[in-house]
Amino acid sequence: MIDFTNISRPFFSRIVKAEAEARRNPRESQSRVLRDLVTRGARTSFGVDKGLGCVASAPSAGELYERFSALEVNDYPAIRPYVMRMVDGEADVLWPGVCRRYAQSSGTSDGKSKFIPITPRGLRRSHYAGAAYSVASYLASYPDSSVFGGKNFILGGSFANELTLKTGVKVGDLSASLIDRINPLVNLFRIPSKRIALMADWNEKLPALVEASLRADVRSISGVPSWFLTVLKKVVERAGAETIHDVWPNLEVFYHGGIAFGPYREQYRRITDPSQMRYWENYNASEGFFAVQERRDSPEMGLILTADTFYELLPQEAGGRPLPVWKAEPGMVAELVVTSSNGLWRYRTGDTVKVESVDPLTITIAGRTKCFINAFGEEVMVYNTDAALEQACAATGAEVLNYTAAPVYAGDRTRGRHQWLVEFGRKPASLEEFADILDRELQNQNSDYQAKRSGGIFLDRLEVVPAVSGVFDRWLASTGKLGGQRKVPRLSNDRAIMDRLLAMNNEIN
Repeated sequence: MIDFTNISRPFFSRIVKAEAEARRNPRESQSRVLRDLVTRGARTSFGVDKGLGCVASAPSAGELYERFSALEVNDYPAIRPYVMRMVDGEADVLWPGVCRRYAQSSGTSDGKSKFIPITPRGLRRSHYAGAAYSVASYLASYPDSSVFGGKNFILGGSFANELTLKTGVKVGDLSASLIDRINPLVNLFRIPSKRIALMADWNEKLPALVEASLRADVRSISGVPSWFLTVLKKVVERAGAETIHDVWPNLEVFYHGGIAFGPYREQYRRITDPSQMRYWENYNASEGFFAVQERRDSPEMGLILTADTFYELLPQEAGGRPLPVWKAEPGMVAELVVTSSNGLWRYRTGDTVKVESVDPLTITIAGRTKCFINAFGEEVMVYNTDAALEQACAATGAEVLNYTAAPVYAGDRTRGRHQWLVEFGRKPASLEEFADILDRELQNQNSDYQAKRSGGIFLDRLEVVPAVSGVFDRWLASTGKLGGQRKVPRLSNDRAIMDRLLAMNNEIN
């Protein structure tokens, strides 16, 4: 196969230059995106209801954002009636035209699923554009790459088969629509086939993925770390090899996202040749493709200002108001609020990010607004637990496949504590030592947790319960979310998920 990497470099270099130009003046570039979005959305049903026409007619960039910021911030229940009208086939509701694709995301507090619109423009100018920028950034950082000399193994999800919707409407994982509508030219460099990639039954899909990739010249892999780890282990096992590089000697990069990579780093190191393997993080969500790692020596990601998305940051302090990205401050942790061409207007993503720098604007993912533990005033976030877990694994040689944590409330004679259910790929020699280190590292990561643990007055040391192999997959399957991009909630502020998992754990035992 001809190596198209160097042939394609001029195209990807132009993408990098365009983004660099946008970042020289984020206020100007983001205001331009916002004006285009509100102008196009003004005549939609939502635009008429909310007065987007008045926003679009603002004479200056400053007035534009002032008028726009007067609109209410929306969560999913607020836009659900509009979305369901779109699902039923109505045109010009949240975005001009008819939308026939939706990403099914996790349910809201009322128990209903979320259908995130995937408009043709959003697909083209956010999701695909973001993926192109990820590749462009990687190539800019690695001039020696030959990533287009072989195949890219893209691991995606499937469309929902349990839903009865209007003919022509497709609902499922975002990645299913990405694969289904991908440019045919890309298929020259991609495996597996669309038929295998979109299989819904993971038990059938896994062996098909292994067979489809076993003899391919795989140069890059793209997907969620937890699911791809399962696939890679099966490929290594099927080939009778020691590492994945024995099977795919030219594999050079893993484009990953969806969950934190830290807890899986050691496991990937063990099944790869570390001298050959590179990792490139992406922040791609159902709502859009938002950020990409840009330097080989840093986990920070650059917020993509050219991907048809207007960003705001909602500080986590009570009473905080959304800020445009040009007013971001280093160190702030905020929920990402987006306005985009998929018909989301001042939409709360539920994702929290930490601003690492403002020139250039870089972020790391902090977690979810509903994925935290604050039962005792400790305000523990996912990025705290991921970092502590990574340190505990490094110190004990343990490997973790999955985990979740929840509070245990104080009893008459006991203090409160955090309870972790952990599925180990390799168990530590001493579970108690592992728990001691994890607790200490969590205190190092979070001063509020440290304060509550100080002297053992308010909180006891956390508890680690070993999970039976496969219990998390079993729980996901019971929710209809096994495979693809689906993932286990890392932290919960109540015990609903933990108690169900513990019950399953005991059943398997």
